[in-house]
Amino acid sequence: MTLTVGVIGGGQLARMMIPAATHLGVRLSVFAEADGSPAGMAATAVGDYRDAEQVLRWAQGLDAITFDHEHVPQEVLSALVEAGLAVRPGPHALLYAQDKLLMRERLGALGLPMPEWAPVATEAELDAFIREHGGAAVVKTPRGGYDGKGVRVVRSGSEAASWFADVAGPLLVEELVEFRRELAQSVARRPSGAFAAWPVVESVQRDGVCSEVIAPAPRAMGRVADVAEEIAVAVAEGLDVTGVLAVELFETSDERILVNELAMRPHNSGHWSIEGSTTSQFEQHLRAVLDLPLGGTGCRDPWTVMVNVLGGPAGEGLDSRYAKAMAEHPLVKFHSYDKESRPGRKVGHVCTGGDDLDDVVYQARAAAEMVAH
Repeated sequence: MTLTVGVIGGGQLARMMIPAATHLGVRLSVFAEADGSPAGMAATAVGDYRDAEQVLRWAQGLDAITFDHEHVPQEVLSALVEAGLAVRPGPHALLYAQDKLLMRERLGALGLPMPEWAPVATEAELDAFIREHGGAAVVKTPRGGYDGKGVRVVRSGSEAASWFADVAGPLLVEELVEFRRELAQSVARRPSGAFAAWPVVESVQRDGVCSEVIAPAPRAMGRVADVAEEIAVAVAEGLDVTGVLAVELFETSDERILVNELAMRPHNSGHWSIEGSTTSQFEQHLRAVLDLPLGGTGCRDPWTVMVNVLGGPAGEGLDSRYAKAMAEHPLVKFHSYDKESRPGRKVGHVCTGGDDLDDVVYQARAAAEMVAH
């Protein structure tokens, strides 16, 4: 009997699950937000994921339900569970990916290393935190932020005045961490508890958006790699995450490894695994949510580099630029998300691997630059 996995959300992450599902002989059923979504070729329903009745009608007969994003309301998730459906990760885990304040509280209870943080409900409370932490801090909206949205570096409480007015409840404030670099550790966990971990990777952020990923992270052997994996496994176990979990980390100037953010789904920092690992994060996620044996996570090449392609003004001939870049860089793999181009939006990525890190970085950056411009 063919197994069917339902995916709520029709974005590029659901799109990249389609070939993985095909290879596994698994059917994919996508609940998309709109016609023409990136994963529209697998959409079996189009509607409002905040409407429990619509989602329940779509979900009948699915063997497991997972997500392209973490924004599905708890009441909808609970309705699916009450209907006897296998929701993975479950609402009790996804809650900590939906609310950054709850996430910080839970990770603190687990004793995991984090930046110093606090909930703040007024400009005065934020000013006090800033004074105690060197004159600057990072303020985040607890819910809904991604790709740099919902995050501000501030030096006075007044700089977050609009958020205090618009956001119900307290904001999250964190110390402004002095870090050498950002890392990301992805693991997969089955409902039965089995784990698989990929090598820790280095991610480069520009304007709050992931720009490129190097796998494995240079100079991340021994202690750094061990600590990153230990943290991710502790998060997955402590929060009872099933499927792929990505933990974004800071490696600080004083050699600490701190948890920055987390995602309970395939993540931008893991796209390199499509070409660069024995098992891609998308195949592994499907295996995990179906409680199937997990695949190997070793690297196919000594180095793999993924570079995101960010959009520019619409109507600039993205298709022709892809074709030109393909001709110039035949060893680079190109991924288009079939999304309307606009400044700063992720519309695709490129990936390549090899023995010489400098050359691999050059090839990936050059190919991405050709597509973007």
